[in-house]
Amino acid sequence: MAAPSRPPARRLRAGSLLTYLLLVVAALFFLVPVYLLLATALKSPDAINLGTAWHWPARLNWASFSDAWAKIGGNMGNSLFLAVVSTLLAALLGSLNGYALAKWKFRGANTLFALMLFGMFIPYQAVLIPLFQFIKGLGLYGSIWGLVLAHVVYGLPITTLIFRNFYSDVPDALVEAATIDGAGFWDIYRRVIFPISIPGFVVVIIWEFTQVWNEFLFAATLTNTSSQPVTYALSQLAGGQAVSWNLPMAGAILAALPTLLVYVLLGRYFVRGLLAGSVKG
Repeated sequence: MAAPSRPPARRLRAGSLLTYLLLVVAALFFLVPVYLLLATALKSPDAINLGTAWHWPARLNWASFSDAWAKIGGNMGNSLFLAVVSTLLAALLGSLNGYALAKWKFRGANTLFALMLFGMFIPYQAVLIPLFQFIKGLGLYGSIWGLVLAHVVYGLPITTLIFRNFYSDVPDALVEAATIDGAGFWDIYRRVIFPISIPGFVVVIIWEFTQVWNEFLFAATLTNTSSQPVTYALSQLAGGQAVSWNLPMAGAILAALPTLLVYVLLGRYFVRGLLAGSVKG
């Protein structure tokens, strides 16, 4: 007589436990750099060496964070202004572009969309010199607004792509009904399209905010001392021959907090926003 097979529920439970175990191991693996970052930031400079890099500090040196903040606090403000303004402008303009390309078919729309997408594949280094000359010609070199302009223009291809795909799933009947009622381009966007765009805006805000906050090359070439963002200031914390490694590590933790906060607050809407776009009756 054949032995009874294992109940499906038990096999499923064992598979779930194995999956969670693998996920925990993977999470711990990716958190190793965070542990080293925090452990080094909390050590005093004389306790930092390669042999004890993995050791948790015997005495916590919280002064590292106040010292780092004293050096990069102003730059954090610059980065916050830059990221918020650039993200909002790029999101709004990308939404308008996506709306026009998805719902207002005109001659050359597909060609224009393809040319805009081409901007996603142009590396920063390839446009750095002409961009520098353009920003300088506008009289914006060295100011935070020149950096805002650069990030808005560079962010438009990806924001346009996201919103165009999002609006393509919106039924054309909504736009047609509003057109029959006498609504024009702006009225339809303001009363019909924009209210259902929140999931798309969440995706774009998370993406664009992260990209702008972490960018370094434009920050190093288009700004002066008073308008430099935090990414450039962090590179200066590690400058010189004798580096107090607790300061750059503490500064890196402080600089990572805004993007971490954005993901904590909006992260649960991110995947939902990527998959959203259809209107359910």
